[in-house]
Amino acid sequence: MNLSNDNPLSVGEHEVYIEGVRQVYHVAGNGPVCLVHSGGPGFHWKYLQMSELEKTMTMVYLEPVGTGKSDMLPDGNYSMPRYAFYAYKVAEHIGAQKYYFLGHAQGGGVGIQYALDYPNELSGLILQSSAPTMSMDLYMEQFKQIENFAQRWPDNAEAQDAKQAMMDSKNVRDKESALAVLHRLLPAYFGNYWNVKDKVDKWKVNLDFFGDPNRQPYEWDVRDILHTITTPTLILVGEYDVNCGPRWSNEMAEKIPESHLVVFEQSGHMLHVEHTEPFTQAVNEFVTRTK
Repeated sequence: MNLSNDNPLSVGEHEVYIEGVRQVYHVAGNGPVCLVHSGGPGFHWKYLQMSELEKTMTMVYLEPVGTGKSDMLPDGNYSMPRYAFYAYKVAEHIGAQKYYFLGHAQGGGVGIQYALDYPNELSGLILQSSAPTMSMDLYMEQFKQIENFAQRWPDNAEAQDAKQAMMDSKNVRDKESALAVLHRLLPAYFGNYWNVKDKVDKWKVNLDFFGDPNRQPYEWDVRDILHTITTPTLILVGEYDVNCGPRWSNEMAEKIPESHLVVFEQSGHMLHVEHTEPFTQAVNEFVTRTK
C-alpha cells in the first residue's frame, strides 16, 4: 500500500481517512481521471476493473465503505448521499479537477447522487446498467425481467435455475449465501451467457461480497429531480439487462438534459465483460466529446 505522503494518484493501492473512516482506493492507467464505483451495494471493486479503459484514463477504483479493506460505517447509514460524500472526499484528496464518475448498477445511483450533490465537479457522468431508484418499483421490474429471461431459454436448466436464484435472493443472510445465489444468477446477467462462458469463468474469480450486519434499511428515488442534473451524462444499458434494464435508462435519458443513451443489443448487466470493445469505445468517445 502506498503511504499517505506519496502521490495520491500514483499507480497502486491507497488509503485515506474520512471522518475517522478508512477509505481504500486503487489507481491504474493514464489519462483523464475517472472515479469508479461498484454496485450491490456490497460487491468488491475488482469485478468492475476495466483494463481497456486504463489505456486511456486514470481509473480510480473505490472500495466503497463497507466493502474490502475500507471500514464499515459505525452508524450503518449507507445512503446514496453518504456514498457520494466518501467518493467526493477521495476526489478532493487526490486533487482531481473536472474528472469523470463511472458507476455500475447501484454505483450508478451513487453517480447520479454525486452529480446532484456536487454539480460543478464532474466533466461527465457514466452510468452503466443503472437506475434512478432503489425501491419496490425496481425490485418488481427485476422479477418481471428474470421471468422474461427464463422464457427466452425455456429448455435450459441453468436459465431456469437462475430464475429460481432470483427468488431465493430474498433469503440471503450472509456473504456465503449471497455469493451462492450470485453464481447461480450469472447466466441472467448476460445477453447470452453461454457464448461468453469462457470469458465469464475467468472474470468471476473476482466476484466477492461484503455485508454489514449493521446496515440500515434504505430506499432512494430521484426520478422527480433528474431534470436538474447539469452534468453531461452517458447512459449505457444492455437490451436484456434483468437488474437495471432499458426501462430505467430510457427514463434517465428522457429526463437528464445533457444525456446520451447507448443500448447494447442482446447484452445483459455486465457490459464491460460481455461487450468489452464497444463498451470501451462508447466511453472513450464520450470522454473525447466532453473533456
